[in-house]
Amino acid sequence: MHFTSQTTSNGVSERHFTLDGIPGVFWSPSDATGSRPLVLLGHGGGQHKKAPGILARARRFVSARGFAVAAIDAPGHGDRPRTERDQRFTAHLRERIAAGEPVGSLVADYNAALAAQAVPEWQLTLDALQKLAAIGAGGPVGFWGMALGTGIGLPLAAAEPRITAAVFGLVGRDTLADTASRITIPIEFLLQWDDELVPREATLALFDAFASSEKTLHANSGRHMNVPLFEMDSSDRFFGRHLV
Repeated sequence: MHFTSQTTSNGVSERHFTLDGIPGVFWSPSDATGSRPLVLLGHGGGQHKKAPGILARARRFVSARGFAVAAIDAPGHGDRPRTERDQRFTAHLRERIAAGEPVGSLVADYNAALAAQAVPEWQLTLDALQKLAAIGAGGPVGFWGMALGTGIGLPLAAAEPRITAAVFGLVGRDTLADTASRITIPIEFLLQWDDELVPREATLALFDAFASSEKTLHANSGRHMNVPLFEMDSSDRFFGRHLV
């Protein structure tokens, strides 16, 4: 892990890094000493590691909880090169939206392809992060991610025993149900009741598939991108309960 820059603002240190070609950001209290819980943030489709929602949550978790936080660009996003696969997906997505056709299966297939690459990248990143003095090995690790963030984070949580709690949502697909059935950590799951991209029934079925003894469903009215701001408060409390 090679840190390339560092800035500090309002008590939050922000350090950009690269790791085997993976660009990322690491946030921590500027006066941090000793180890602390870690939250991994997975951005949505078409976004990046410093998208406004990611940045707001990173600063919130550091300032309010004293956590360390990290985010990386998913394949084909942010500062990473776009492949022919990425370009084809974007073209097909625009065509279907323009024609008023459903896009759920197209997005789900693309997310699954990205997850196959991104899960081992996240594991490599977690290995490197836990070697930092500000985090250390063996501490609690949370994951937060919506849409593509869940498409990657869900198989990551199933494969990675170091993740101890997760906030997922805005995804629903039959092929993820088997993966969800292997997850037993505490889960908070968000659903937009009027989601135009993800069928409500598929999202509810995916939530039902989680094997967690503690799982909470938050259903809010509105379309895919209209997750209420107060859900950030809920995620903060959720990680405060499970990572401390």
